[in-house]
Amino acid sequence: MRWIDGLEAAAGEKLPEPVHRYFRQGSAGGISVGEAVAAWSSYRFRPRVLTDVSTVDLTTTVLGTPVQLPVLVAPTTLQRQADPDGELAMAAGVGAAGSALAVSSNAGTTFAAVGEVGTPWWVQIYVVRNRDITLKMLDAAVAGGARAVVLTADTPVVGRKEDDGPTVWTVAPTDHLLANLPAGDYADDDLAKADDLTPDVIGWLTERTGLPVLVKGVLRGDDAKRCSDAGAAGIIVSNHGGRQLDGAIPTAQALPEVAAALSGTTTELYVDGGIRRGEHILAALALGARAVLLGRPALWALTVDGSAGVTRLLTDLAEELEHAMRLAGARTFTDLTPDLLTS
Repeated sequence: MRWIDGLEAAAGEKLPEPVHRYFRQGSAGGISVGEAVAAWSSYRFRPRVLTDVSTVDLTTTVLGTPVQLPVLVAPTTLQRQADPDGELAMAAGVGAAGSALAVSSNAGTTFAAVGEVGTPWWVQIYVVRNRDITLKMLDAAVAGGARAVVLTADTPVVGRKEDDGPTVWTVAPTDHLLANLPAGDYADDDLAKADDLTPDVIGWLTERTGLPVLVKGVLRGDDAKRCSDAGAAGIIVSNHGGRQLDGAIPTAQALPEVAAALSGTTTELYVDGGIRRGEHILAALALGARAVLLGRPALWALTVDGSAGVTRLLTDLAEELEHAMRLAGARTFTDLTPDLLTS
C-alpha cells in the first residue's frame, strides 16, 4: 500500500471521532464527496513515445510566486485538532517541500504567526454580512504577508451535514478557530455568510487589499468568465470537497469547461477535490490547471506526522507526477495538452 493510501485510516486512530468525521464528511447524502476520486481515475491517457524525457521540470509559478512543484495546500479549518501547532506546522511542511498554501479565515493561528514561518501563503476569506469584520480580517492578513486573497464563492449558506451523535463543535476548543476574528461583540447575523454577493466583490477585495483575488468554488464556464471579466486573477475549480451542494459535479468533470471559458485570458486556473495520485495531477495539468490543491490529504498527513508528514505528502506526489510525465512523454508542463487525455 502507498503511504498516502493509509493516511486517512492512520489519522482516524489519532483524532477524536467527531473530528475525524468532520474532516472526511460531505454534505447531505455524501454523493459529491464519494465521486471525487473516481472522477479523476476515469480519465485515460494517450502517451507520446520516442520523446526525450531524460530531464523533467516540475517548477512553476503561482500568481508570480515560484514553487518547486504544482501541488499546493488548500485552506482547511481546525488544523490545531490535527497537530498542536496547526497552521504553523502545515506552513512549515509546505515550505520544506518548496510549495505554497492557502490559510483559512477560520484558522486557529494568527495570520501574523503564519507569516513568520516564511512560506508563501494566500488568505481564504468568507465575506460575512458585517463587512467590517471581513475588512479587518483582510487587513490582518495583508499585514501578515498574504500574497493573494482566495474568495470562497460557493457558500451563501453552509452545506447541511447529517451528523448522528456528538459533533466536532462539542470537542474542539474555541481557540482552535477564528484566531483572526477582530475584537468585538458580534451577533450571529454579523458572522453569517453574505448571501448577496455579485462579481463586483472581486474588485472590492482587490482594491481593499492590493492583492490578486482568486475565486474558489467555480464549476461552470460562464461563471468563470464572469469572474475573469470582473478582475479575478485566478479561478479555483472546486465543489468545496463535496461539502456544499450535494450532487454538484466532480471537479474533474468541471475543469475542461472552465479551462475553455478562460482561454485567451490571463486568469490562472487551479483545481482541487479528490486528487490523490500523480496521475490525477497529470490529468489536471493537461486539462489546463496551473496547479492543484490538496485539502483532506494534507489534514491526514498533518495528523499522522506533523510538518514532516505534509512535506512527505507533497514530495511523494511530486515524484509520482514526474514518473507519470516521463511515461506520458512530457518534459515540461507546456507538453501537457488536452489531447493527452480521453475519458
